[in-house]
Amino acid sequence: MSKQNAAGAAPQENKMGVLPVGKLLAGMAVPMMISMLVQALYNIVDSVFVSRLSENAFNAVGLAFPLQSLMIAVGAGTAVGINALLSRSLGEKKQEMADRAAGAGIFLLPICSYLVFAFIGLFLSRPFFVAQAKAVPEIVEYGVQYTRICLGLSVGIFSQFCFERLLQSTGRTSLAMCTQLLGAIINIVMDPILIFGLCGAPRMGVAGAAVATVVGQIVAAIVGLIVNIKCNHDIHIRRENIRWDPIVAKEIYRVGVPSIIMQSISSVMTFGMNKILFVFTPTATAVFGAYFKIQSFVFMPIFGLNNGMVPIISYNYGAARPQRVWKTVRLSTITAMVIMVLGFAIFQLFPSTLLGLFDASETMLAIGDPALRIISFSFLLAGFCIIAGSVFQAIGNPIYSLIVSVCRQLVVLLPAAWLLSRTGNLDLVWLAFPIAELMSLTLSSIFLRKTIKRADQIMAQPVKR
Repeated sequence: MSKQNAAGAAPQENKMGVLPVGKLLAGMAVPMMISMLVQALYNIVDSVFVSRLSENAFNAVGLAFPLQSLMIAVGAGTAVGINALLSRSLGEKKQEMADRAAGAGIFLLPICSYLVFAFIGLFLSRPFFVAQAKAVPEIVEYGVQYTRICLGLSVGIFSQFCFERLLQSTGRTSLAMCTQLLGAIINIVMDPILIFGLCGAPRMGVAGAAVATVVGQIVAAIVGLIVNIKCNHDIHIRRENIRWDPIVAKEIYRVGVPSIIMQSISSVMTFGMNKILFVFTPTATAVFGAYFKIQSFVFMPIFGLNNGMVPIISYNYGAARPQRVWKTVRLSTITAMVIMVLGFAIFQLFPSTLLGLFDASETMLAIGDPALRIISFSFLLAGFCIIAGSVFQAIGNPIYSLIVSVCRQLVVLLPAAWLLSRTGNLDLVWLAFPIAELMSLTLSSIFLRKTIKRADQIMAQPVKR
């Protein structure tokens, strides 16, 4: 029992239940959108500096993306489960469950997830790169160096996911933003120093980019832990709760596992696309890697919007306040679609400029210009689909997000890309992305309609305290 309840005082209402929705969403989402943009910046800075080493070095970092994406999938997916359970528990005034969710999250992410990925990084990196680029040994060696460091020291990123989401779950997105900004700034400053051997540091090349990344993550994680202990008074981090808790873990992973699988599918898709594109030319895989770095500037703000949106929806869903839930969804959808239209315009007008960030050769520009223009048509549909997927997760229907993601990336995108590659025309392969997004829009619309109907029925029932 919490101290508040023990004293007999009524728990104070969290701001997620009382502030005007527009103001609340802006206050929670904008800091996260800014921090996500900074995250995108330091991801692209890594690649920009590495591209100055050689195209093979740049390609190696791009080919590492599926493993990094898998790591992020586990971290972000587990964090979504923690976020949803913690926010809902606070909305239902279940303080003990909220505290247990925080403790179990610390056990599941910085401890369990780290140990798994440290093993993968140390022992499975080489087979992974050989499977993709055995014809170019230099790419394999660069890739192994990079992933062994990023995964072997991944305790930082998993801890960062955990402590930032604890802050987000209680509405303290500005503090979460500060920890992310700190990590990003450290990474950006250290990248050129360690890659090129500036300021007396050793010239580490590709390995330097990896070291800069993990140092930024570890420092941000440490600060995140301190901030949670000192400033996050809605939850109580206790050593006795940092353990395997089967009841809490089941609830976390009920939401988190579909999200993990959904995001992991992106790793499978990227691996498959790299295999398809490498047949044409290694430069095509470099273009694909560049696209993923550039598109993060469009998608990351929407993911930041999601991070601010999910706890608001979960809290008010737990408190049975449908008007606040659906107003949050509407405002988030409009914002996401505006961002995507702007992203589409930039990709259509300035593809060569965007690729030029990576010291693109004439061959890379010839392949990349039509690629970016064609793929960006999917942006016009993706904003709605991303928000819909987060709504499913926030109110406990994550299986819908999983179905949409599986169908989009594995059932439609990869088979379409492979079939189009049989024509021998590389430009046609990129059409697989807007084709897949059209299918995603159709399924997301159907599932969102069902979700709204079911959620309204549940929220119409009396709230049990």
